[in-house]
Amino acid sequence: MASGIYMTDRSTIQIPGGGRALAADLFRPAAASSLRTAVILLHGGAWRFGSRADMVPYASALARLGFTALAAEYRLLGEAAYPAQLDDVRSVIAWAQAHAAELGIDPGKIALEGFSAGGHLALLAAATPHEPGANPVAAVVSFFAPAHFDGPSPPGMPPRAAMLLGPDATEAEMRAASPLHQVRAGFPPTFLLGGMADVLVPPAATLALFEALVGVAAPVDLHLFHGHTHEFAALPSMLEPVQAEVALFLKRSVVDPAGYARENLRLNPFARPDWRPPPAP
Repeated sequence: MASGIYMTDRSTIQIPGGGRALAADLFRPAAASSLRTAVILLHGGAWRFGSRADMVPYASALARLGFTALAAEYRLLGEAAYPAQLDDVRSVIAWAQAHAAELGIDPGKIALEGFSAGGHLALLAAATPHEPGANPVAAVVSFFAPAHFDGPSPPGMPPRAAMLLGPDATEAEMRAASPLHQVRAGFPPTFLLGGMADVLVPPAATLALFEALVGVAAPVDLHLFHGHTHEFAALPSMLEPVQAEVALFLKRSVVDPAGYARENLRLNPFARPDWRPPPAP
């Protein structure tokens, strides 16, 4: 199990995409890291706004913890209709896998971290069956992401399905764009984070997604922060601690799951297969 604090090295690259080249900011640990794990970060903004620049503080925090981080652009709805955004995320994943050697990472250890609309895209990309010979997404971290579109929208907000898919979206299109309805056996390890006071993505929606993942035996963590609303993770008091939680999840789920499992079996008697509750008095 690796640990340590690293400095960072930043550069900007261009990634070939289906519609056009996609800019991405690459953050590497300035010293050699044993983690060999990359995290692709996807910004929020209702699929219409936002920028990869919004991800710089999060990416920097991960690089300081030894991860290679890629804050990636995707085309917004004003430029291209859905599913161009999801196609762009898949292009970034494919590029990172193809360039794993020069990035100093394992192509099987590429995770996604998305915020709001970016979390929605991360969850859908993680649910996508991978091409033969390619590695699936290793894990996904989703902050306050819409879980489904075939339900009521928050009071005072336009229907989310219309925001993403247009006013004439069919039921089938809404389900296909809903992470909740794409949960399947073999879904990668997932970390869901949200705010208990979030009215844009109520905790009930995040809980429904959590329960669906539990139902297919997917490895899943859930953290709902009391008193916090949408986009709480950008607060100066929250960003570093939350990214440290993300780093721990990735170490347990991607970097060295076997090492953490061995430690648990060795030191936690309740984790051993032969443990049984004591008989009733």
